[in-house]
Amino acid sequence: MSSTARPLVRVISTQTGQPTDEQVPLPDVFTSPIRSDVVRAVHDLLAKNDRQPYAVSDMAGEWATAHSWGTGRAVSRAPRVHGSGTHRSGQVSGANFARGARMSAPTKIWRRWHVKVSKAQRRYAAASALAATAVPALVMSRGHAIERVTEVPLVLSADAEQLRHTKDAVAALRACGAYGDVERAAASKKLRAGRGKMRNRRHTMRRGPLVIFAGDEGQQQQQQQPSETAAGRRATSSSPKPTCARAFRNLPGVECVHVDRLSVLDLAPGGHLGRFCVFTKPAFERLETLYASHKGGFRLPRAVMSQADLTRIINSDEVQSVLRPAQPKVPKPALRRNALRNKEFMRKLNPAYDAIVKLASQPVAPAAAADKAPPRRSRRLFIRRLLQTDTEGKEEAMEEEAQVDA
Repeated sequence: MSSTARPLVRVISTQTGQPTDEQVPLPDVFTSPIRSDVVRAVHDLLAKNDRQPYAVSDMAGEWATAHSWGTGRAVSRAPRVHGSGTHRSGQVSGANFARGARMSAPTKIWRRWHVKVSKAQRRYAAASALAATAVPALVMSRGHAIERVTEVPLVLSADAEQLRHTKDAVAALRACGAYGDVERAAASKKLRAGRGKMRNRRHTMRRGPLVIFAGDEGQQQQQQQPSETAAGRRATSSSPKPTCARAFRNLPGVECVHVDRLSVLDLAPGGHLGRFCVFTKPAFERLETLYASHKGGFRLPRAVMSQADLTRIINSDEVQSVLRPAQPKVPKPALRRNALRNKEFMRKLNPAYDAIVKLASQPVAPAAAADKAPPRRSRRLFIRRLLQTDTEGKEEAMEEEAQVDA
């Protein structure tokens, strides 16, 4: 994703807030691909370089003299404070799990606090963050109030470099429609939650516009009025050169940065793209020189695809003319399944499978009384018939056996 490349950008007057007759060409850096992943990764690494080393005292939790009581006293063998007559005596100390004792793995000031980031990564992230400042959708999605701004990126005329008073800066921002974002930042000032209230960061406030200046006008005025006395020369040499940052720095949420010292920390606070930037005309023109390709081995990043519509590329006549014709689909062989484990395959082989399973799951009804077998008397009658010697007795036994069988 990259911003739409426009040939010219209009210059806004600080007096009337209307576009002037001046126009400046859009620097090539604004056509860089917008890589939120690169910006976020570089921002996280650079933000670590502002950390202040901290550590606990080497003797924290180690002041008490403690030894274990050993076994046989129905207590743990943890080190306990010597003495008697106080609450502290007998308490566990010298172990990281005890109250008032040392912490586990005490912090040290020689931790690796800072991280070195290569120049190529910093340049790539800064170019991507600059390109995101020219996309109004990204700027508005970040929360900036730019509804009344004439054009994004906002370029003020060169006389903005000569502003030295806050009231003049407020008038210039009101004229160009950017003061609404300053009011939004001022209204967001709230009391910080947590212990930070006691550590010189009592309030929180959203970020406002970022004023990017070149500072050439202030340097020329400083050189035109040299001091005559030695004390005046010392004061002049040590005092900072006046720039327009003196006029903007007291506005809530507004930050000022020189165009030569742009960083991802300023262009994308928190790693979020779309910072609302207010350029002066000299600073905007200098971007073309700072981010020129082949300067010091730097190449301006470009998108992998100039045309993001992949379907249009594939269906174009140029691509379709060199492609081979579509091949017929080769049918895949049917995959054999185990019907005893795969129920769907069993249903294909035996459509009555569900009915059989349902019938088998039904409980078997108990047999009726009439279906029960008759008493087994035929064996005894057969033995009687064998034992009968006379013919009449055998005939009676056979008749009785026949009745039993019936």
